[in-house]
Amino acid sequence: MQLRNSAERYGAVAKALHWMVAALVIVAWVLGTVGDELPRGATRAFGEFIHMSAGLAILGLLVVRFIWRLSDPPPPLERTPFSLLADYTGRAAHWLLYVLLAAVIGAGIITQFADGDALPVFGLFEIASPWAKDRQFAKAAGEIHEVLANGLVIVAALHTAAAFAHHWLFHDRTLARMLPGTP
Repeated sequence: MQLRNSAERYGAVAKALHWMVAALVIVAWVLGTVGDELPRGATRAFGEFIHMSAGLAILGLLVVRFIWRLSDPPPPLERTPFSLLADYTGRAAHWLLYVLLAAVIGAGIITQFADGDALPVFGLFEIASPWAKDRQFAKAAGEIHEVLANGLVIVAALHTAAAFAHHWLFHDRTLARMLPGTP
């Protein structure tokens, strides 16, 4: 098993970080979307806890992934009939995904603090809110968090569609290089 990226493929570390973040984004987004539909009480509180824990885990993985990407550059992009446009949009989409991941989490943390609530960190400890409860600000921050999260999911869906286009239309290895278990 190759840990680091090579000129032909992504290494196990890059793949693991990519797929862990993808799975956690799905969990966080689903719970954020349907969380208010959960029964009040322990079930809803547990859903909120998992939602926040997924967000914090994404933040930690995002930092690790960014550092890893700086120390282990990705393989060169596959050549396609639209390489210039594909290279530019692909790079822009990757950076937009990183920015949106950080912005969604930042807005979520601000929302939690604006509600006057502490931020639970994986049930190990809490970070107290640095300011008093402000319902209006919390509502605005929550709406920003929601819009950014939906934007993140849309950009991630476009990212996925582009990977499938590379696979089925351009017949290159862009998708295969990131799939777990592929040589």
